[in-house]
Amino acid sequence: MLQTIQNKIKGWDAAAQRTAAWQAAGERIVFTNGCFDLLHYGHLVYLAQARELGDRLVLGLNDAGSVSRLKGPHRPINDELTRQLQMASLQCVDLVVSFAQDTPLELITLLKPDLLVKGGDYQISEIVGAQIVQENGGEVRTLPYIQGYSTTSIEEKIRKQNP
Repeated sequence: MLQTIQNKIKGWDAAAQRTAAWQAAGERIVFTNGCFDLLHYGHLVYLAQARELGDRLVLGLNDAGSVSRLKGPHRPINDELTRQLQMASLQCVDLVVSFAQDTPLELITLLKPDLLVKGGDYQISEIVGAQIVQENGGEVRTLPYIQGYSTTSIEEKIRKQNP
Protein backbone atom coordinates (compact mmCIF):
# COMPACT_ATOMS: atom_id res chain seq x y z
CA MET A 1 0.00 0.00 0.00
CA LEU A 2 2.78 2.44 0.88
CA GLN A 3 4.40 1.88 -2.52
CA THR A 4 1.11 2.63 -4.27
CA ILE A 5 0.84 5.92 -2.38
CA GLN A 6 4.48 6.85 -3.01
CA ASN A 7 4.00 6.15 -6.73
CA LYS A 8 1.60 9.09 -6.84
CA ILE A 9 4.44 11.49 -5.91
CA LYS A 10 6.36 12.51 -9.03
CA GLY A 11 8.93 14.98 -10.25
CA TRP A 12 8.07 17.36 -13.05
CA ASP A 13 9.19 15.21 -16.01
CA ALA A 14 7.43 12.08 -14.77
CA ALA A 15 4.30 14.12 -13.98
CA ALA A 16 4.29 15.58 -17.49
CA GLN A 17 4.59 12.09 -19.00
CA ARG A 18 1.82 10.71 -16.82
CA THR A 19 -0.62 13.57 -17.47
CA ALA A 20 0.08 13.42 -21.21
CA ALA A 21 -0.64 9.67 -21.19
CA TRP A 22 -3.89 10.20 -19.30
CA GLN A 23 -4.95 12.90 -21.75
CA ALA A 24 -4.01 10.71 -24.71
CA ALA A 25 -6.34 8.08 -23.23
CA GLY A 26 -9.14 10.66 -23.23
CA GLU A 27 -9.07 11.47 -19.53
CA ARG A 28 -9.85 14.98 -18.25
CA ILE A 29 -7.05 16.32 -16.02
CA VAL A 30 -7.97 18.63 -13.15
CA PHE A 31 -5.16 20.64 -11.53
CA THR A 32 -5.15 22.46 -8.24
CA ASN A 33 -2.40 23.66 -5.97
CA GLY A 34 -1.64 24.85 -2.49
CA CYS A 35 0.39 24.49 0.67
CA PHE A 36 -1.92 21.99 2.42
CA ASP A 37 0.12 22.46 5.57
CA LEU A 38 -2.36 21.16 8.15
CA LEU A 39 -4.92 18.98 6.42
CA HIS A 40 -8.47 19.89 7.51
CA TYR A 41 -12.13 19.52 6.59
CA GLY A 42 -12.07 22.40 4.12
CA HIS A 43 -9.16 20.85 2.23
CA LEU A 44 -10.79 17.42 2.11
CA VAL A 45 -14.12 18.69 0.79
CA TYR A 46 -12.40 20.95 -1.73
CA LEU A 47 -10.16 18.17 -3.09
CA ALA A 48 -13.05 15.70 -3.35
CA GLN A 49 -15.12 18.28 -5.23
CA ALA A 50 -12.21 19.10 -7.54
CA ARG A 51 -11.74 15.42 -8.38
CA GLU A 52 -15.42 15.08 -9.26
CA LEU A 53 -14.87 17.58 -12.09
CA GLY A 54 -12.60 15.26 -14.07
CA ASP A 55 -11.00 11.87 -14.40
CA ARG A 56 -7.71 12.67 -12.66
CA LEU A 57 -6.73 15.19 -9.99
CA VAL A 58 -3.18 16.51 -10.10
CA LEU A 59 -2.09 18.46 -7.04
CA GLY A 60 0.73 21.00 -7.20
CA LEU A 61 2.21 21.21 -3.70
CA ASN A 62 4.22 24.23 -2.58
CA ASP A 63 7.59 23.05 -1.31
CA ALA A 64 8.80 24.12 2.13
CA GLY A 65 10.69 27.17 0.84
CA SER A 66 7.74 28.55 -1.08
CA VAL A 67 5.37 27.92 1.86
CA SER A 68 7.72 29.88 4.10
CA ARG A 69 7.93 32.77 1.63
CA LEU A 70 4.13 32.86 1.25
CA LYS A 71 3.03 32.21 4.83
CA GLY A 72 5.93 33.42 6.95
CA PRO A 73 9.04 31.99 8.63
CA HIS A 74 6.97 29.89 11.10
CA ARG A 75 5.53 27.82 8.25
CA PRO A 76 5.26 25.16 7.04
CA ILE A 77 4.27 23.33 10.18
CA ASN A 78 4.48 19.92 8.50
CA ASP A 79 7.56 19.09 6.47
CA GLU A 80 7.37 18.50 2.73
CA LEU A 81 7.62 14.70 2.88
CA THR A 82 4.71 14.54 5.33
CA ARG A 83 2.57 16.85 3.20
CA GLN A 84 3.40 14.90 0.02
CA LEU A 85 2.48 11.58 1.62
CA GLN A 86 -0.70 12.98 3.15
CA MET A 87 -1.89 14.32 -0.19
CA ALA A 88 -0.91 11.16 -2.08
CA SER A 89 -2.76 9.07 0.52
CA LEU A 90 -6.06 10.65 -0.42
CA GLN A 91 -8.16 8.56 -2.78
CA CYS A 92 -9.29 11.65 -4.70
CA VAL A 93 -5.70 12.72 -5.52
CA ASP A 94 -4.06 10.92 -8.44
CA LEU A 95 -0.72 12.71 -8.62
CA VAL A 96 1.31 15.03 -6.36
CA VAL A 97 4.01 17.30 -7.78
CA SER A 98 5.98 19.73 -5.60
CA PHE A 99 7.11 23.10 -6.88
CA ALA A 100 9.67 25.53 -5.47
CA GLN A 101 8.44 28.68 -7.18
CA ASP A 102 6.11 31.14 -5.48
CA THR A 103 3.40 30.25 -8.00
CA PRO A 104 2.62 27.10 -10.00
CA LEU A 105 2.71 28.93 -13.35
CA GLU A 106 5.65 26.96 -14.76
CA LEU A 107 4.15 23.66 -13.61
CA ILE A 108 0.75 24.48 -15.10
CA THR A 109 2.45 25.47 -18.36
CA LEU A 110 4.26 22.12 -18.44
CA LEU A 111 1.31 19.91 -17.49
CA LYS A 112 -1.38 21.62 -19.58
CA PRO A 113 -4.37 20.53 -17.47
CA ASP A 114 -7.87 20.52 -18.92
CA LEU A 115 -9.29 22.21 -15.87
CA LEU A 116 -7.65 24.50 -13.32
CA VAL A 117 -9.48 24.76 -9.99
CA LYS A 118 -9.03 27.00 -6.96
CA GLY A 119 -11.10 27.80 -3.89
CA GLY A 120 -13.87 30.34 -3.88
CA ASP A 121 -11.69 32.84 -2.05
CA TYR A 122 -10.12 33.54 -5.48
CA GLN A 123 -11.53 35.41 -8.47
CA ILE A 124 -10.82 33.67 -11.79
CA SER A 125 -8.89 36.77 -12.90
CA GLU A 126 -6.54 36.26 -9.91
CA ILE A 127 -5.83 32.58 -10.51
CA VAL A 128 -2.26 31.96 -11.58
CA GLY A 129 -2.14 29.97 -14.81
CA ALA A 130 -5.74 30.71 -15.81
CA GLN A 131 -4.70 32.37 -19.06
CA ILE A 132 -2.39 29.47 -20.00
CA VAL A 133 -5.12 26.88 -19.39
CA GLN A 134 -7.71 28.87 -21.30
CA GLU A 135 -5.33 29.47 -24.23
CA ASN A 136 -4.87 25.67 -24.42
CA GLY A 137 -8.65 25.17 -24.63
CA GLY A 138 -9.10 24.37 -20.96
CA GLU A 139 -11.40 25.70 -18.31
CA VAL A 140 -10.85 27.57 -15.02
CA ARG A 141 -13.27 27.24 -12.11
CA THR A 142 -13.58 28.12 -8.46
CA LEU A 143 -15.20 25.92 -5.84
CA PRO A 144 -17.08 27.19 -2.78
CA TYR A 145 -14.90 28.28 0.12
CA ILE A 146 -15.88 26.63 3.39
CA GLN A 147 -15.84 29.26 6.13
CA GLY A 148 -14.25 28.45 9.46
CA TYR A 149 -11.61 26.05 8.20
CA SER A 150 -8.07 27.21 7.58
CA THR A 151 -4.58 26.26 8.60
CA THR A 152 -4.12 29.77 9.99
CA SER A 153 -7.15 29.40 12.29
CA ILE A 154 -5.93 25.98 13.48
CA GLU A 155 -2.49 27.44 14.15
CA GLU A 156 -4.00 30.35 16.11
CA LYS A 157 -6.12 27.96 18.19
CA ILE A 158 -3.06 25.88 19.07
CA ARG A 159 -1.06 28.98 20.02
CA LYS A 160 -3.88 30.22 22.31
CA GLN A 161 -4.07 26.86 24.05
CA ASN A 162 -0.28 26.66 24.47
CA PRO A 163 1.05 30.15 25.16
